[in-house]
Amino acid sequence: MAWCSDGSSKVWASVDGPGGLSTPGEPGSGTLVGRDKDLAALRAAMAEHRLVSVTGLAGVGKSRLCGAVMGAGPWRRVVRVRWTGRGPAVPGGLGRRVVEELTGRSAASRTDLFAALADLPVPPTLLVLDDVDLVRWECAGLVQRLLMALPTLRVLVTCRRALGVGEERVFRLAPLDCRSPQDAGRPSAAVELFLDRARLAVADFRPTESDLRAIEEVCSVLEGVPLAIELAAQQLGAHAPADLPGLVTHNQCRLSANGHSESRHRSLREAMAAEYLLCEEDERAVWRRVGVLQGPFTEETAVFVSAGGGVTAEQVPFCVARLLSSGILERLDGPGGVSMPRYRMRRAARDFGCEQLTGTKEFRVAAERRMLHCRRTAAVAENLWSTGCQRQAVELVRERHADIQAAISHAVARQEHGEWAVETMVGLWFWWMVYGHVEEGRQALLRLLSLPARADSPVRREGWWLAAWMCADRDPRRAGELLARAWRAAVLAGDDATVGRVAYVHGVLACHDQDVHSAAAYFRQAADTIPALAPGGPSPAVSLAALAVAQLDSAPDDARHSARRALTHPSVRTDAWATLLARHAQALLDQHDGRPRRAARRARRALEALDPTLPDPRGTAALRQLLSEAGALPEA
Repeated sequence: MAWCSDGSSKVWASVDGPGGLSTPGEPGSGTLVGRDKDLAALRAAMAEHRLVSVTGLAGVGKSRLCGAVMGAGPWRRVVRVRWTGRGPAVPGGLGRRVVEELTGRSAASRTDLFAALADLPVPPTLLVLDDVDLVRWECAGLVQRLLMALPTLRVLVTCRRALGVGEERVFRLAPLDCRSPQDAGRPSAAVELFLDRARLAVADFRPTESDLRAIEEVCSVLEGVPLAIELAAQQLGAHAPADLPGLVTHNQCRLSANGHSESRHRSLREAMAAEYLLCEEDERAVWRRVGVLQGPFTEETAVFVSAGGGVTAEQVPFCVARLLSSGILERLDGPGGVSMPRYRMRRAARDFGCEQLTGTKEFRVAAERRMLHCRRTAAVAENLWSTGCQRQAVELVRERHADIQAAISHAVARQEHGEWAVETMVGLWFWWMVYGHVEEGRQALLRLLSLPARADSPVRREGWWLAAWMCADRDPRRAGELLARAWRAAVLAGDDATVGRVAYVHGVLACHDQDVHSAAAYFRQAADTIPALAPGGPSPAVSLAALAVAQLDSAPDDARHSARRALTHPSVRTDAWATLLARHAQALLDQHDGRPRRAARRARRALEALDPTLPDPRGTAALRQLLSEAGALPEA
């Protein structure tokens, strides 16, 4: 126990629990960077409340912030007790240490708190109970009794979860902001912390513009967690700034550095392990299993992925709430919305959870449920697309793209769930072919189709024509081989939709060969064969729009008829992409007829109808080129 006076009638006391005294380098000591607003907000909260708990994710800087706020306030005395014990806590251990610090006398093993403090003239005092997660339940009862016994006492607590005491004001400390402020030339708070620690790791560190961009990416990947940023900055002794993004992107838990007496501050793995040990067994199971999800998820998805193996479906929502309160999960939308709340697991926690999951027999089940979740996502998205809710379909796939990628990669690497993966990719045909992910989809689908499967699988024949469409630009020969396999299987099965889509891809190949007559024949066959509302691929209106373009030079009158058919076809009412292509065909006809201003007007209207919140669909670049060529001048 150490006592000292600062010369202004303020007395400071600091003591640690079992495990030794704190040393420089701990979170409570050191420069506070990027926390000015948090520091002011915490001081305001402490001025209004007698009990304030600072909570948040491991490594977010709770102890450091409290260390900065202790020196200014309406108190004359500060007593800080930091609990660094290991293993099960001795009952009453925290209470005895607090009594010893407040009274300056040794406390017996069984001490009546009210009796020990009854005759003590205590000046306005700030009691800081730091890092009390291991004794949180005892701390909650102790704080209630202290506040009743000492009216001039204020208590500041740091723990990862709130105590749950009635008078408690919870101050949740978020990670540092990774976005640059509006003031030009100023780095974000996260980058500012990185640069501050980098100058300690490397003497005379002067980053270039490219280094600053790499540092910004590092801080973004690390999600602004101060401990992670400090550990990354200490890697500069062995790595160049340009190498750090790749180092932290895959498995952040490998980040480590020396210099901390607390083992849980030496690496992100140790920090996550300390948090993991504080969880109940059912919370750990949910943490591990939800860790296979790379992107946002709902409570329903968490139940689907996590339930079973000793965890009931009714327990999962409670576990999700507990993980949310400790910062392992973050909520992506505010409370009180009309939609289901969405959650995301922080990257370091997800990496740690996957490590724990891989070492158990649960991994295979969790990966299978992730694949089923992606398969269901694809079915929902395809249904949204085919019923006219195309914006919602694209947003759904964009949000869950990371999970879809992970599930497909797992199916390829482990050679399991291949049919489900192909079905998922076919259901998301619009994502690959309309919104610019052709190359990603081509590589994945060709690998999946090379896996062994039943020859008469209906999913395979749909996968063959989609893979042929993906290969049409890059590898026409392979596209022809895939189309032949898809056509034979579709004819034997009586699948008109696949037969028509095979004809459509043949038309695309004919266009690449500049054989417009064959292309027109194929597109006409596709438009006449594909059922009007058949899901799983481009609608007949798309084929009619392509037919109009193919007929443009050889049969302009037929082209105008085909363009009108495309805009009046029943399928176009629920297909914004087909409408875009049909309007493009009409604009090309106007340009061909020598009416450039009318063509420009049609192109402009088609472009204005696009949803600005979504990526540009296929055909947008051609419309912009037409608008540029025709001239964007208004009619006189």
